[in-house]
Amino acid sequence: MFKFLKKKEVEPINENFYAVASGKLISMSEVNDPVFSQKMMGDGFAVIPENGDIYSPIVGQVMSIFQTKHAVGLKMKNGLEILLHMGIDTVELNGVPFDIKIGEGDQVTPETLIAKVNLDAITSANKGTEMVVVITNMDQLKSFELSKTGQVLAGEVIGAAKA
Repeated sequence: MFKFLKKKEVEPINENFYAVASGKLISMSEVNDPVFSQKMMGDGFAVIPENGDIYSPIVGQVMSIFQTKHAVGLKMKNGLEILLHMGIDTVELNGVPFDIKIGEGDQVTPETLIAKVNLDAITSANKGTEMVVVITNMDQLKSFELSKTGQVLAGEVIGAAKA
């Protein structure tokens, strides 16, 4: 009768980060690029992948796909903006190694395949294959913590961030 007195069930916000690929997870300071390793764009992590299947690092929404297909902008429900940067200096490859599987506006989870990446094409061009995940709006970040490094499986929880 008094529905307005009932508490609305609030959907919990998933603040977890997930491994974007199976491979070796490294901290941001270990990424072989000073822009990332010195956290000029923000904090995060990277995975050196064993294969080219790249998944979403978060539960959220696709905000943008770079024209050169090497990077995807994502947003979490807590407001944090995430950049998935596929490879080091791969913007110069003009999208050739990247087969993007999502579109702008899509909802994503750790099970969502973002891209199939030709790792051989990246290494043949003398570029790094690190899949870098960066929180770009650090001013909104209260905390970010990696709970795991080393060998990981795609979709595995590897840390969390609070806005």
